[in-house]
Amino acid sequence: MIHDPHHTITTLTVLEPTGLAVTFGDGSTFHVDLGPTINAYPSLSALRDTALFSSARVDARGGYVVWIDDDLELAADNLRNIAIEQSGGIGHERLWGWMDKHGLTQERAASALGISRRMLNYYLSGAKPIPKTVWLACLGWTSTCPKARRTKRTESFTAHV
Repeated sequence: MIHDPHHTITTLTVLEPTGLAVTFGDGSTFHVDLGPTINAYPSLSALRDTALFSSARVDARGGYVVWIDDDLELAADNLRNIAIEQSGGIGHERLWGWMDKHGLTQERAASALGISRRMLNYYLSGAKPIPKTVWLACLGWTSTCPKARRTKRTESFTAHV
């Protein structure tokens, strides 16, 4: 688990039926509705039980919200990503997914977006918010270079940048 301030939970409040108010080490507070996530992932279905959901707590290092030790937990970075997406922002996992879909390395993705690799790493780690203009650049790149090809040698995707 990543233990930097923006991925370290300092305060957690349960907002029934499936909400959490989460404050991170960088001072950001988000209200997250986990209802859609619980419904989307069968492994989280136990959280439909309001008694179990209300037992949420933060682990000792602030890296997870825990309901059942070592069995039912959500990592702080995933929780922050969900919160950012629900509040209308672009979460870091969406950028990772775009790169994966098109088989882009960090170097190629940065070049395709016209940003430095360092700035891309800030976005990918969640250290800096992803501007809408960067996501629009991703969409624009996809519309002009939609084809990724699978190479026989590596069996991985290679995209044209």
